[in-house]
Amino acid sequence: MSLAIVIMAAGKGTRMKSDLPKVLHEANGKPLVAYVIEKSQALDPGKIVLIVGHQAGLVRNATAGFPVDYALQEPQLGTGHAVMQAEPFLKDFEGEVVILSGDAPLFTARTLGALIGFHRSRQAVATVLTAEMDDPTGYGRIIRNGGGEEVLKIVEQKDATEAEKAVTEINSGVYVFNAAELFSALHGITNKNAQGEYYLTDVFGICFGKGKKVCAYKVADANEIRGINTPEQLREAELLLQGEEYL
Repeated sequence: MSLAIVIMAAGKGTRMKSDLPKVLHEANGKPLVAYVIEKSQALDPGKIVLIVGHQAGLVRNATAGFPVDYALQEPQLGTGHAVMQAEPFLKDFEGEVVILSGDAPLFTARTLGALIGFHRSRQAVATVLTAEMDDPTGYGRIIRNGGGEEVLKIVEQKDATEAEKAVTEINSGVYVFNAAELFSALHGITNKNAQGEYYLTDVFGICFGKGKKVCAYKVADANEIRGINTPEQLREAELLLQGEEYL
């Protein structure tokens, strides 16, 4: 087993104006998370771990037909905390861990395969999937080392300088990590921030601090990295998923 996939599916999705877990909202009659699991399966991973939390029973029931392990995040203390829950399922695992969001179903298995291949060929400890956005407002920006493949830092909009805000390459929230490096760094992050949460992106700060190689792989079609946070975005995703290029 050299590849494992962790899918984040614990959130509430309050902006969807529904009590249904966000990942169970349907696009063309199928839950969002089902698209993500199916595309994950196309990569033939050794293990798929689904992080559940809000209404975990509903998410389990809706995905019971898939070969996944369930890790419970309770309470929900941030994205880093979510991935920590997968560690017991990946004990002694040596290989890559891909992190996906259960509410972002538009990526293709082809892109994910290319991302993993890029990560391995560059011998990076972590690789971020990125995209160019005409309007990057609200997204974390990717600051590259002199415009090359390596990442110097990932900066959130609220922490960005004016020059960094002008960068249009954004963090998709899709990552490939070397498993040992990921869990080692997760043990080093803290919740000393305004939200009192453990952020997965803090792992990159630890990697940068140790001088580890972090790369970025840019996808050509920014639609592939769209997340779904509102009913309007769900309708847009439904239309895109009717086209074969996103299946």
